[in-house]
Amino acid sequence: MRPFTTAIPLARRRRTGLATASLLSATLLLAYSAGTAQAHHGFDDFDTDRLYYIAGTVSEVRWGEPHSYFTVTVEDDLPDDTPEHDLPDGLRDAADSDPVTAAPSYEGSHDELAVTIAPPSFTSMWGLDRELDDGERVEAVGYIGKSHNDEFRPVVFWVDGQPVNQVLNEELPAQPLPVPYPQGDEPSSGTDQDAPSASADSDGGTSPVAVWGTLGAITVAVITGGAFYLRARSRRT
Repeated sequence: MRPFTTAIPLARRRRTGLATASLLSATLLLAYSAGTAQAHHGFDDFDTDRLYYIAGTVSEVRWGEPHSYFTVTVEDDLPDDTPEHDLPDGLRDAADSDPVTAAPSYEGSHDELAVTIAPPSFTSMWGLDRELDDGERVEAVGYIGKSHNDEFRPVVFWVDGQPVNQVLNEELPAQPLPVPYPQGDEPSSGTDQDAPSASADSDGGTSPVAVWGTLGAITVAVITGGAFYLRARSRRT
């Protein structure tokens, strides 16, 4: 009878160990997913103090998740600032449209810029339901990379005159797009000097506080549920 009596605790320990491992794996997966989503949806690597207008020919298109990429050969004869174009719904309020339409043309040293845009799952909903082709002409307003100034991240771009929203939110952003390009020594008209500057969620993504707060609540719920489950199983055995 002794082997039988000791087998029950052993099986119970095995079940407990498996359940604990499952809970730990779920927690790690949630943490990784939240961190990845936050990183993918920010403009952290770009200088969000300046918006610039570019136009040029597309090449080296790579279409997919978590971002799509292509190269733009910048035109030599760009206008002084952004030409008049239709804007997507999420950028039509003055707080957003004014910085976009006032953005000066790119005058940097690079003839080509590596452009990062949202993945197809977003662009297909907000103005572009197909892959770009080499040789197409695009126009865009966005930010230059901080550490790599040959990189460009649009907040909006145009293909055949049609706007493609890149703010990654179906609704208006919680705050205006990061500060517009300064016009001389004085702030441009309509600009709120007290408006917050760029943040990690300026593209409409979830803020880090919200991400980790939600993650913590889910983790607590998972662990609590697992504890009740283990207790119930222990009582039945």
